[in-house]
Amino acid sequence: MDAYRTTGSDRGAGTADERAGGSAPVTGRVRAVRLLPTAAALTAVLAVLLVCGTRPEDVARYAGYALWSVLLPGTLVFRALRRRPHTLVEDLALGAVTGLVLELAAWGVVVRLGLQSLAVLWPLAVVLPFALVPGLRRHWRPRGYTRPPLSWSWTVAGLVALTAVYFGEVFLARFPILPTGEPSRVYGDLPYMISLAGNAKYQMPPTFPQAAGEPLHYHWFTFAHMAMSSVVGGIDLPVVAMRLMVPTLSVLTVLTLVAAAHRLSGRLWAGPLAVALFMGVGEFTAAYPNFIDSWLFGAPAVGLLSWASLSLAYSQPLLIALAAAVGEVLRGYGADSDRRAVPPLGRGVLVLVGLFAVASSAAKASTLPVTLGGLAVAGLALAVTTRRIPRAVLATGAILVGAQLFATALVFDFQSYGLQLGLFGNVRKYWADTRPGPAPVRAAVALATLAAFALNHQLRLLGAVPLLWRRRMRLEPVQWFLLGAALAGPAAYLLIGGFNASYFTIASAPFAALLSAWGWCELAERAALPRRAVAALVAGAVLAGAVLTWLIHGFSDRWAEFSVRLLGGDAGSRAHWPLLPMLAAALVVAAAAVLGLLLWRGAGRVRPALRGTGGVVLITGLCAVGLPALPLDVLQGREYGWDFAWALSGRQIEAARWVRSHSRPADVLATNSHCWQFDDHAYGPECDNHRSQWLSAYSERSVLVEGWAYAPRLVARSGGGVVAREPFWDQRLFGLNEDAVYRPTAELIERLRQEHRVRFLVVDRKAGAESPRLREFAEPVFDNGRVAAYRLP
Repeated sequence: MDAYRTTGSDRGAGTADERAGGSAPVTGRVRAVRLLPTAAALTAVLAVLLVCGTRPEDVARYAGYALWSVLLPGTLVFRALRRRPHTLVEDLALGAVTGLVLELAAWGVVVRLGLQSLAVLWPLAVVLPFALVPGLRRHWRPRGYTRPPLSWSWTVAGLVALTAVYFGEVFLARFPILPTGEPSRVYGDLPYMISLAGNAKYQMPPTFPQAAGEPLHYHWFTFAHMAMSSVVGGIDLPVVAMRLMVPTLSVLTVLTLVAAAHRLSGRLWAGPLAVALFMGVGEFTAAYPNFIDSWLFGAPAVGLLSWASLSLAYSQPLLIALAAAVGEVLRGYGADSDRRAVPPLGRGVLVLVGLFAVASSAAKASTLPVTLGGLAVAGLALAVTTRRIPRAVLATGAILVGAQLFATALVFDFQSYGLQLGLFGNVRKYWADTRPGPAPVRAAVALATLAAFALNHQLRLLGAVPLLWRRRMRLEPVQWFLLGAALAGPAAYLLIGGFNASYFTIASAPFAALLSAWGWCELAERAALPRRAVAALVAGAVLAGAVLTWLIHGFSDRWAEFSVRLLGGDAGSRAHWPLLPMLAAALVVAAAAVLGLLLWRGAGRVRPALRGTGGVVLITGLCAVGLPALPLDVLQGREYGWDFAWALSGRQIEAARWVRSHSRPADVLATNSHCWQFDDHAYGPECDNHRSQWLSAYSERSVLVEGWAYAPRLVARSGGGVVAREPFWDQRLFGLNEDAVYRPTAELIERLRQEHRVRFLVVDRKAGAESPRLREFAEPVFDNGRVAAYRLP
């Protein structure tokens, strides 16, 4: 089907000027028509932000920051590194990602030298050379872009709008920017992430803000980006975290994926399809509601789709851009003529690989290992088929390994953050109680568990099956790369123990979507589907997803009971029962697929036009089984809320922000608030959840001892889990901190000030009322009834 290829026929779908490839004069009317999809997408994003309580001036400030500090310098540098223009979307998407990398370097210089007040000027280091050097001026207005048809532009605009609406529903509309009630609720990890960004505004490298001076061996590049958003844009950090950052980076993820799919596959429509597979086809499950405790195989890509983990939101466009750059190196050694219409990036591609790899290395620790796995598979395939590995591929591997070593040594300090080898450690629990049973039963349960894992997480990879089948496993090097990376993440999850290993699976999702979209397009080309048939196929998939959403939402409990009766087996072996609704549903889907294929084959005898189209219909139908994940996530947010949303008092926020306004960035705070309870009750000595982070988050100051559950040193010792109950590692310091609140003396207060640079002591009276004698040694400067602040002399 020619509509899926990047050839002259792509332009045939557009206007007369589009068919001319840009050579014909462009009238104002035609230009306005071309801008409509972009305007509609931006309007949708803006509407979501405004409806969810974002102030227009904050939106304007953030837009100015993004254009000046990210898009402009990044696009200029990207244009200088690539050889020839391809599409404007590619220039802007990969240019924006390049800008994120440049921003990291600028942050390091600005914060290290204490030049935050001049941070807004850093893009001049890029803009001035491109304005003054004659050889660089041409990159301001490049010519020769390939213009996509309007139908493609509207499709991408629709995907951008749907992405914004989704995040508006599940995130922006669910949590306030600043809690004001008694109590309001906020997702439990967001204050921690805000506190890291607040620390990154003044510390390079950042430190652990809940224990002043404690090193932060963690992937903290995300929080440097948030810090620059706040400093350059003049925007309050909670506004960046709770409103602006997630939808903006998600839109960038969509556009980067579109550009990467087009470049690597040579098929224009592979881009929107890859976005649909990546964002729309989620985990296959027959359970509703699906709370954190019932997640079957770690963090699902939908349940954590870039808002509960801000580092995931930041890392995704960087990872996809890295995949595009590495794939560009590899596609030069393939023979697929379908990609000849996409001009090569040129020699600058290795520079882009280096930029994206270094930024990805500590944006999310799971991304580079997955990319390296894919490159290793591609290198092995080249070695087998050509008996050599080209120098460019070896150089690419060296760059990726170097970036990984950089992060491992300089950012993570050789800490594994609790990850450790353990074959099937994350899934063994499902067959743990079958050990006394017969060996065939144990084997069957183990195989069923692995099948459930594949079904749960890998539906979006189904489009790669016809690609592998048609080519008889003789793939292009770039296809081996995508397949290797798509499988490396799930393999790491099965090989490495700990909940955080699930992020390897999530990191593989973009690679799976890219390869699957490529395979679907080849299948559609072979079937020669007309456009109306494609539209009907898409509508049918959406309808099937809607019906499945209704069934799961309304009947999941009864289905679970039926599944246990059907497949439960021995009543004494129950560990695998949570998998049974999914496996029973898979049997129904498989039976329906077989019946559908038989009926389709019979219909093909009556209507010859249907012959050869059964494969693409089958793959589309099976992928549609994963479509309910997104709407169910929206429904669960409306009906239940996020089950990790904790109470946070508006009076706590008021006190923290008062301290921020009346202190210096280098000042250290002390507090008696160390725990965080779901219901905001007085905890006293029975505290067992040392996750208090509100003071460091909303004051943007380091705290001597606040909540230490996420301290890297503790998480590393616990195998990657949260250490919510373990006591603070320095009991002498902890005792000094507590005595200053409950048993103060002049000597204690002086020690806090001289030895630990404490300037304010903040008391949360829900944790315990301060001693009346405290005002003898420190000046009371704030009190709203619940929280009081004292300034040390």
